[in-house]
Amino acid sequence: MNELGPVPSRTHSHVAVLMGGLSAEREVSLSSGAAVAEALLREGYTVTEIDVERDLATRLQELKPDVCFNALHGKFGEDGCVQGVLELLGIPYTHSGVLASALAMHKERAKDIMKLADVPVAEAVLVTRGEALEGHVMAAPYVVKPLKEGSSVGVVIVPPDAQRPPNSIAAGGPLEEIVMVERYIAGRELTCAVIGDFVTDVIEIVPLRGLAFYDYESKYGPGGSKHELPAQLLPDIYQLVRSLTLRAHQALGCRGVSRADFRFDDTAGGTNELICLEVNTQPGMTGTSLVPELAGYAGWSFGDLVRWMVEDASCNR
Repeated sequence: MNELGPVPSRTHSHVAVLMGGLSAEREVSLSSGAAVAEALLREGYTVTEIDVERDLATRLQELKPDVCFNALHGKFGEDGCVQGVLELLGIPYTHSGVLASALAMHKERAKDIMKLADVPVAEAVLVTRGEALEGHVMAAPYVVKPLKEGSSVGVVIVPPDAQRPPNSIAAGGPLEEIVMVERYIAGRELTCAVIGDFVTDVIEIVPLRGLAFYDYESKYGPGGSKHELPAQLLPDIYQLVRSLTLRAHQALGCRGVSRADFRFDDTAGGTNELICLEVNTQPGMTGTSLVPELAGYAGWSFGDLVRWMVEDASCNR
């Protein structure tokens, strides 16, 4: 087991926790924000919880916090928008900066950057939702994903025996919305995180609802998945996951905490490939979230983790 170093002492006083927001991941963000706020209070900070709306800049100018803890997920909170507001206001904030947040949130741009850094990614094409419904745009099995959402929101897996794309593809939004159609990677779901310059151990996530991937309910529903920590992998694969996690984090320019998700196809007759699915610049901080579990395995409590994140906060990230 790898261990994190000493927890920094508290130098800031007033933390505004940004949560909720306007995206499809609002409810998850509220859960993350509430957990973070409670932990920061226990750590001795003055905490103000802000359910983010379009008047955020005005509220922050009135409040004048020392730091913003960004517990937002999805559109406007994870894609560089809020980060830009905080840069303009000169308020230090947690997680990645404007550019890294925008790149990581845009699945096509993130793939381009990771490929240049020799991080293996799955082949994909961009089409409108209407085109994805008209007929198969690649050989099944494949996955249809919104281009700029997280938490597996709107993800549809098209099985190998599908005669035509399922109607559930239409549920994600208007037909002209651009979606990513990506080759389905069979096998095991793995995740690893970076905290500062520290690379954590690796978790294997096993969905318990008979599903083929780690969907929204598996992530956030009680009993939705089982976590194997450390993941039972051959040593060379284990270390490759950790190495690729750091490489992706650095290539995208991430700061603070990020989490990379992988699929490893060790199925019978499979490809034995390890593929990075995405990098999360705002990983969940709920009771079932992975980064707090990884930090705990490395010797830090949840309070230690959020205190480190606050003390690591800055502008120009």
